[in-house]
This record gives sequence, structure tokens and C-alpha cells, in this order.
Amino acid sequence: MCCYCYFRVFSHNYQHILALIFAIKEINENSLILPNITLGFFIYNSNFLADFTYRASMELLSTWDNFFPNYKCDAQDNLAAVIGGPSSEICLFMADILCAYKFSQITYGSAPLMDNKKEAVFFHQMFPSGSHQYIGILNLILHFQWKWIGVMYFDTEMGQQFVHKVLPMFMQKGICFDFIRAAIQMNFFSEFETMSNELIGTSYLIGKSTVNAVILHGEIQDWDLSFINGALSISLLPQKISGFHEFLQDRKPDTDQEDGFIGDFWQQAFMCSFPELNLDESPEHICTQEEKLETLPMSVFEMSMTSHSYNIYNAVYATAHALHDMDSSKFKHRRTEIRDLQKMQSWQLHRFLKCVIFNNTVGEQISFNKNGELVAGFDIVNWVTFPNETFSRVKVGRIDPQSLPTVEFTVHEDAQPLSLCNDHCYPGYSKRKKEGKPFCCYDCIPCPGGKISAQKDVDNCFQCPEDHYPNKKRDFCIPKYIIFLGFEDPFGTGLASFALFLFCVTVVVLGIFLKHRDTPIVKANNRTLTYTLLLSLLLSFLCALLFIGKPQKMTCLLRQTAFGIIFSVAISSVLAKTITVILAFQATKPESKWRKWLGKRMATSIVLSSLLIQATICTVWLSTFPPFPDLDVNSMAEEIILECNEGSITMFYCLLGFMGFLSICSFTSAFFARKLPDSFNEAKFITFSMLVFCSVWISFVPTYLSSKGKYMVAVEIFSILASSAGLLGFIFFPKCYIIILRPDMNTKEQVMKRKH
Repeated sequence: MCCYCYFRVFSHNYQHILALIFAIKEINENSLILPNITLGFFIYNSNFLADFTYRASMELLSTWDNFFPNYKCDAQDNLAAVIGGPSSEICLFMADILCAYKFSQITYGSAPLMDNKKEAVFFHQMFPSGSHQYIGILNLILHFQWKWIGVMYFDTEMGQQFVHKVLPMFMQKGICFDFIRAAIQMNFFSEFETMSNELIGTSYLIGKSTVNAVILHGEIQDWDLSFINGALSISLLPQKISGFHEFLQDRKPDTDQEDGFIGDFWQQAFMCSFPELNLDESPEHICTQEEKLETLPMSVFEMSMTSHSYNIYNAVYATAHALHDMDSSKFKHRRTEIRDLQKMQSWQLHRFLKCVIFNNTVGEQISFNKNGELVAGFDIVNWVTFPNETFSRVKVGRIDPQSLPTVEFTVHEDAQPLSLCNDHCYPGYSKRKKEGKPFCCYDCIPCPGGKISAQKDVDNCFQCPEDHYPNKKRDFCIPKYIIFLGFEDPFGTGLASFALFLFCVTVVVLGIFLKHRDTPIVKANNRTLTYTLLLSLLLSFLCALLFIGKPQKMTCLLRQTAFGIIFSVAISSVLAKTITVILAFQATKPESKWRKWLGKRMATSIVLSSLLIQATICTVWLSTFPPFPDLDVNSMAEEIILECNEGSITMFYCLLGFMGFLSICSFTSAFFARKLPDSFNEAKFITFSMLVFCSVWISFVPTYLSSKGKYMVAVEIFSILASSAGLLGFIFFPKCYIIILRPDMNTKEQVMKRKH
């Protein structure tokens, strides 16, 4: 069985021949496709000329090596199909003759425009519908918002149809054209002067134009494309065929002598000569046959399979699978079986080629629609060229023809070619106009704190919702998570443990004083005040636990009020003790008027009045604007603080202010009484304790105001514990030392003894 192919012999498309050979080699080595049948081929060189193509088509109707069309004798090869390309003219010229004899034809390049529907029946193309391509180009231009473009096309029938039928569709979408220029179709036989003038005229036209995008419509024919760096093309990017690269590496003129093209290609590509092929010349550079294809520039020869070669590869496989289907089928209407493919008629293959469907060696499905067009989409390819005569085809998008009538496509945004004054402002940035530049020129500035931009080229960033915060790139908002000082938090665990420890220590101290309640040192300075102070310290340590845990309505109401009342009792007890010490010394003077103030009534009055005033403040606070659980979404950038809102800040500071007033009074009175001549003067220890107390709460205010979240609560808890511990330590530890370790000093004589 034979496949006939038409090629133009350039070094650029020599790979087309090798793709054909490689595909047929694979098929013949695969016993599952055409068992016991050898698929062969013959290649005709058309030189892109009509007379060459017509003669080659007539030779197919003749006996080998005898040009007598429509008359065959002797040994014959049975023709299965004809593969033509890469230009549409070649396919159109061969279709004029071959369609009359109902030969199946497959083009691997551009499809010709056929007015004769009978000819088109036997025609198949390894390329998707051209109308999809045009709609895809239009959508691509609209996507990039290119409204002012130029058009260049080759002056052929297809070019004229593009100008008169396709460009009006572009105009309806708001696209304007600076120029629409027809270029002369150049080929191998074009004169050098004609080619030069055409290139000069084209370069001048594009150079003086203000457009940044130009549509070039025409068939590539494998010309060197290195001059269009950055251009976009609509084509099919081939998949990597296993074994093809190694197949190319093994090609050598001496080992592939059956290849009638390899000698000419080798001489053109490596600029050397084979003496046996050039008998009339004295070659300057002789081919050593040690040359390697992979050393050639990509503009001369590519080691990876090109789009045209991939189409040829699939065309051969489509023919083979159609023959396989034909070999395994029955023609029921004619009641005959075709088991000998050597006796098949040319028209019989068409039915099976039209319905062929298979997956090629890389898993892509190959099939034809009712018009004989390949069912596939297009790739949007960005051409990138390099100074070393290499180039890269970068896939930047895909056109999907399944969504007709409007073709949908996707573009890889990170691989988009740009036609802008400057790069895009990506998410996380906003535009800022450049002074003295057109509106399309701008700088990109990062979004400020708390703001994001989720799209490209935005004029302004926008604020995240209150319960969200920007990510590091500032291109989307992240929900904030809720925090509070819980018992499971390391801070909460540590503070709660410290509070319970101090509570236990206070219980021990209270137990010692109760056990030794009748000793002089306990009875000194009003034993009732001592118990009151210890009980208030016990409650203050427990009060600290109200600040730990998830804020609830009840805990918010109790936190500050319990703290204020308990501390007022503690400080007023200290104040009453200090005043008791002062009055005791004043009352010892002859005819002293302070004796009437001595006794429990005065101390109790101080404590109760202080308690009453603080309770009044708390009552007014709770009845007007009490504390309540609240969410603070503004203080922390990435967190929502679940806290107790103090309600009336004025009342909160009144509570603190009254405690501050009691503390100052206690410290002042203790300070003046510290040098009274007594062997055990409690005022000295009260002075130190109040100094610590005042220092803690003076430093509390700025620290509290500068803290946020759970750390603000931790600061208040620490201040409560530290100030309470100061009172406990400086006032009671010296007494405990005497009670336990120095009982000899715990006598009335020692307590009442004066120092001079």
C-alpha cells in the first residue's frame, strides 16, 4: 500500500519527510494496525508550482516510470491516499485531478477554498476549521483591547477572502485599521530584487505607523520567522512523540541511502558537498558525514517535531487506521468482503477515512467532522527568538471550538505578551499617573496597610471588611480569628497559677494569725483590721481569675466592680492601720485630745465609708452604662479581640481614681509615721508596701494603654497580683517571722518597748 506526498525541498521542511518515514516505520512495526501488510510511500516534489503538481497528479494515474495517464500495466502499487501540503495551492491543484478519480486526500497545511462540493467530499484536512481561527483571533484582539491595528496579507484567493469577509466582522466589534496592505506571494523562484523591494516597502509602512499590533495573514511555507520576535500565532503545538528525537539523531547520508533527499539536505544545511553528487565541481568543503543534526540552528532544522510534521504523522496514522477498519469490515449492501487490500478501489477508503477515530501514540484523539476538518482546538503561541538563531514557541493560551457560535479561549495571564507603555500593576498594587506622560503610562504603588487590590491595573485599593485583614501580598482579605486571654493560653495558665499560689500563701498567713490571735503582735494595731485586710487580699487574688477566660455578660459586670470594691477595702484597712498607729503615739502624750479617737469605731468608720463610696460609684456605673462583652476589630491587624468593653470610661477612671486617692493617703500617713519610736513600728512596713503598691499602679496606666488584646488584660491581672502581693509581703511576712521564728519577741514588753 502506498501514500503519495507532495513536498517543497527546503532544509526547513526536510523534517516533514522524516516525520512521514518515521510514522510509516512505526506502523509497519506494529502488528496490531496492519498485520501482514506493508505500508509504503512515494514523494513528489511540486516546487509550489501548478505544472509540477498537475504532472505529479497525472503520474499517479500511470504505471510506474511510464507517463501514460489512465493506463496501467505491469507491476503496480495500490494507492491508498494522497497527503499534500504545506500550501493550499498544492492541495487545490492536485484536487482538480485526484477528486475525479475519488482518491482520498489529506492536507497537512492550510486547506484550499473549494467551490466544487464534489471535490471537497474526498478532501480531509489535519487542521481545525479556519472560521474558528478567525473568531479566535478576534476574541484575542478584544481581550488585549487592541483597537488600532494594521493588516498585511498575501495577495491570494484566501487573502482576498480574509479582507472582504473577515475584516468587516472585526470592524463591527470596534476595531479600526491603520493600513491594510497586500503583499506579493514570494517563493523559491522569486527574484532577489523583488523580494528586497517587498521587504523594504513593508518595513517602511510598519515603521511609520502608530499601531502596536499587526495581523499577518498568509501561509508560512517554513520561511525563517526569527524576525517576528514576540509575535502571536494561532496554530497547533505538537505533542512530544516518543522516539522521534532519537530517530533524527540516527539519520546519516551513508546509512540512509534510500532517502533521496538526505544528500541535498545535508549539503544545504551544513554548507558542504559530496563529490559524488557534484562531479562537475571542485568542492571547497567536503561533507564528512560526521556532522550532527542537533548542531544545526533551529532556523535551519528543528530536532523537536514541528506542527506540520505532527500533522503528517497523524495523517499517516489516520490512513492506516482507516485501512485497518476497512480490512476488518464487510460491505453488506454489495454482499462482498474486502479482505485483500491490494484489490481495493480508490473510492472505497473514503467512507472509512471520514469516520475514523483513534488516539495517537501520545493519547490525543484524532477524528474529522462532517466537513472533513480535524476536530481540535487551536493553541495561542508566543514566538520568542534569540540571537543564536534559536527560537521558542511558548503556549500562552488555548482556543476551544466546542462553544460555538462564539469561540471561547483561555489565556495564561502570567505568559501574556504586553503591548503597553509599562508593565501591568498586578494585584496588591494600584496605579499612579506619571507626571508629563500619557494616561496609559503609570507607576505601580503597593496598597497601603489594611487595603488590597484583587485585580490588575486598579486605580485605587479598597479597604478590607472590619473582620478581615490583607494577606502579605495584599491581593485578598483573610478572615480575622477571635482571641481572648483563656485559661489554656500560656499567659492565662501562668497568671492563674500565680494567683492561686498567692491565695494559698494568704490562707496560710491567715491561719497563722488565727492560731496566734491572742499574742501581742497579732493584737497590736487592731486585730479586726488585720483580718479584714487578709480577707480582702484573699478575695483580690481570686478576683484576678475573673479576668481570665472568655468574656461573658456576668464576668464583665463583676470584673472591675469586684476589683474596685475589694481593693478599696484592702487599702482603707491599710489606711486605718496607719492612722491607728499615729493616734496611738499621739494619745500617749499628757492631756492629748486624740485619746477619744482611739478604738475600733474610728477604724471601722474609715473602712465602711471607703466601701460605701466605692460601692456607690460601682452602682452608678452599673445602672447607667455597665461593662459588656464586645468585639474589637480595629486594634489588632490580624485578630478580633473578644473583650469586656468598660462601658462608661469615666466611671472606670472614677473607680481607679478613688483607689488612687486612698493609696496616696495611706502612703502619706505611713511615710510620716515610719520614724515613730517603737520596737515594732508597723508603719515602716506599711510604707514599703504602699510604695510598691503605688509604683505598680502608676506604671500600670501607661503600660495598660499601650497594650492590645489579651496582653492588656494580662497587664491588669499582673498589676492586681503584684500590688496585692506587695501588701501581703511587706505587712505580714515580718510579723510571721516573729510569730514563728522569734517567739521571744512576741511579748507585750517587746511590742510596747520604745527606741530612743
